[in-house]
Amino acid sequence: MIRRSPDLPLQKRAVKKAASSADVPPTLGPDKALDVENYLARCPEPHRTTLEKLRATIGSVVPKEATERISYGMPSFEYKGGLVGYAAFKDHCSFFPMSGRLIEEFADELAGYKTSKGTIQFAVDKPLPAALVKKMVKARVAQNEAKKGKA
Repeated sequence: MIRRSPDLPLQKRAVKKAASSADVPPTLGPDKALDVENYLARCPEPHRTTLEKLRATIGSVVPKEATERISYGMPSFEYKGGLVGYAAFKDHCSFFPMSGRLIEEFADELAGYKTSKGTIQFAVDKPLPAALVKKMVKARVAQNEAKKGKA
């Protein structure tokens, strides 16, 4: 009779998990991306193209003073504080408007997407409509300006 190690199923699961988590850049740990370009370069297709289009859409409406950086391990835009972020995950991409109030405000337009207090998830092959992203980013800019003062 062959005796099987009781840990064998755990080992198989660990290998499977490691293989799937290597697909997208980690948001934590020593291997996380240090800048936006590196993050996007490490995203697999079609995630990369989807996020590059989202980045361009966001960039088209943020004030010229806005900056990009990695925040919480993911690409983000900042203007008078955190503005919006986005990231790739194994089975979807996410847009982070950094405002639960904004998700509530746009609830009707987000009805077809999985949302939580601070996240909007969408299929990699079905990105958020550019017009909706632009409206949400403009609303975030207005929120931050109201909080920090326009000056």
